[in-house]
Amino acid sequence: MIPIVSKLPQVGTTIFTVMSALANELGAVNLSQGFPDYETSPELIELVNQAMKNGYNQYAPMAGVMSLREEISKKTEKLYGAYYNPDTEITITAGGTQAIYTAITTVIHPNDEVIIFEPAFDCYAPAIKIAGGIVKSLELEPPDYKINWEMVKRLINNRTRMIILNSPHNPTATILQQQDIEELSAIVKNQDILILSDEVYEHLVYDGQSHLSMARYPELRQRSFIVASFGKPFHATGWKVGYCMAPAHLMNEFRKVHQFLVFCVNAPMQVGIAEYLKNEQTYLGLKSFFQQKRDYFRDALKNSRFELLPCSGSYFQSVRYGRISDEKDAELAIRLTKEIGVASIPVSAFYNMGTDHHVLRFCFAKRQETLDKAVDRLIKV
Repeated sequence: MIPIVSKLPQVGTTIFTVMSALANELGAVNLSQGFPDYETSPELIELVNQAMKNGYNQYAPMAGVMSLREEISKKTEKLYGAYYNPDTEITITAGGTQAIYTAITTVIHPNDEVIIFEPAFDCYAPAIKIAGGIVKSLELEPPDYKINWEMVKRLINNRTRMIILNSPHNPTATILQQQDIEELSAIVKNQDILILSDEVYEHLVYDGQSHLSMARYPELRQRSFIVASFGKPFHATGWKVGYCMAPAHLMNEFRKVHQFLVFCVNAPMQVGIAEYLKNEQTYLGLKSFFQQKRDYFRDALKNSRFELLPCSGSYFQSVRYGRISDEKDAELAIRLTKEIGVASIPVSAFYNMGTDHHVLRFCFAKRQETLDKAVDRLIKV
């Protein structure tokens, strides 16, 4: 056997794969991995099918189908007052994860430092390490998972190249507030620091609050890669279609890497999504759709021994379980899957050091009958 030196020696199979496999093996209700168990819009499926019948079955342009980039540009300007040139500032990607990886590997060089906030989505740190960068983690704590900006200032030095933000946040369901934007703006002002803003849950913000996209703020927009996705909002996570927006000089470099990763993304889905986006209710209506599910799930769990943490966005609900057990969160997640038949994700999996605050994450993007079955079991714990 030829020896190799692993670039990710500590990385194994992700917790999402592990918990979903366990749920499938045991026939448990799967509230672990973040995907819906209800159907994608028949209208959207028909639009994709029509695109296939109309011959959109060969390579799409490297940067993406122009009609889709144009609809993204219109949507962004309408929602956030920011114009992105569809020709030079928007690229369609194979899901949000590819966009994140591409943005990181485009600008991070060996020994560049990247600040991330943990618990963090699990693709950030590996991409930084593969690029030779150094992960600088700032741990956030329940129940509110607020960013301590004074601590961020202490992490900044002449090697700091990027700050990664995620709002609405996975797994904590928190969102950035105006004070966070002001603190961030003050920190990066006059600094050569880039921002990678993971905004895949942009349309899932609740209780009358607004999504504070980096696109809203000129001083932040000029240094930001903004990543979004169609998989989560359109209930089609298996399609893996996302996009990245950035100023032209950043996007020019992004595309240099993108073309050698995937070159382009499947054409018929891009054409179908472009047509689907022309009806703005396809995304504006998502907030009430998911808030109804969140409210139902939260109200039902009030009768349980779990402690509900705040949920301002995304389609995840985190809970503390101190009144139930003092087990490690991974141990309890496995035991609940085996004994009561409900799968969750232990939030320690989102910390590089495995920090365990005894918190589990449930996905409520499920059919009503799925939620009913899960709740009926959880309130008996």
